Amino acid sequence: MIIEQRLWKPDTQWSVTRSDGDLTGHDAAQLVLAFGGTQQIGNRDRFDELRAFYPDAHIVSCSTAGEILGESFHEDSIVATAIRFRATRLLASSLNIGECEGSYAAGRELAARMEPEGLAHLLVISDGQQVNGSELVRGLAEGVGPQVTITGGLAGDGMHFMQTLAGLDMPASEGNVVVVAFYGDALSIGFGSVGGWDAFGADRVITRSEGNVLYELDGHSALDLYKRYLGSLAEELPGSALLFPLSIRECESDTSVVRTILSIDEENQSMTFAGDMPQGAYAKLMKANVNRLIEGASQAGSESLSRSGGEAPELAILISCVGRRVVLGELTEEEVEAIRTILGGDTAITGFYSYGEISPTVEAGRCELHNQTMTVTTLSERVQA
Repeated sequence: MIIEQRLWKPDTQWSVTRSDGDLTGHDAAQLVLAFGGTQQIGNRDRFDELRAFYPDAHIVSCSTAGEILGESFHEDSIVATAIRFRATRLLASSLNIGECEGSYAAGRELAARMEPEGLAHLLVISDGQQVNGSELVRGLAEGVGPQVTITGGLAGDGMHFMQTLAGLDMPASEGNVVVVAFYGDALSIGFGSVGGWDAFGADRVITRSEGNVLYELDGHSALDLYKRYLGSLAEELPGSALLFPLSIRECESDTSVVRTILSIDEENQSMTFAGDMPQGAYAKLMKANVNRLIEGASQAGSESLSRSGGEAPELAILISCVGRRVVLGELTEEEVEAIRTILGGDTAITGFYSYGEISPTVEAGRCELHNQTMTVTTLSERVQA
């Protein structure tokens, strides 16, 4: 695997931050992962510049709530990672959610486009507001089967919650879902996804919901409950709700997932989350502990390393939730540095802060949409000389 990384900032434009070899020109880079601020990543000029650097590569892009490059955190920039694989074949596809009858159907359609023979892994980058991440993941997982791992994340829009963008081989735009399929047995894949939030208070039953829209907990307005906990911060909803995500556990399950808010509707007294809020499931409020968040990031790095055989990976893709960034504040880079310590100094690191993270669960093994987690995907090629 040959990797080159670039950073675009308004004052310096493009600069190369890492280069294992020349990947510019024809028949060089096969894949470019570009993560950036909403205005930057949707800009046609920025896309054309990337296309000029890497004429034949698939360019996968999305908007973020902050960008990760190496151990550094950036805002309103673009971080681009170009990759040439030595023995791994790629297949990329995208669709717009408006073309499908819902997020589950989008997942099934994208899965059907993948060639099943030799399929090892799917990387998913999706719009973060128009797509129900839980249903998207369910459709993909059912379509490709349990033997294929799936990781990725939902695009962000800082703290604005206005528009999220994703794209394949074109400037990123709203409503898109992109899937990159990796083929062959040379690729070693690791994954880990850990939160670090602490649950508090009583279990509450979701008594009224529709898909990813929550109306009532224990027969009372969920929005009113949030406002009581937030106090004066209620005026800053939905952003301030990132401080108090919900842990969701279905009745027959011992495992839970975390859900965070994308938007609120005062007229209908509803809250829209990034993933499903199953009626009858148990919900519990959560709060943050800075040290536990950083420890969780370190644990996610360790889990990904152990699943890839314990050797330092060539590339790590970090997708962390915007809520973690809000809580960590000036300590944001510390969770990235914790993962660097685990993976070692030679691993190329890229990633972004998201509105949802996609990874298999440690306990159940099946792929899930997560919120408020640090998700690490590691890639390495094991090629004999």
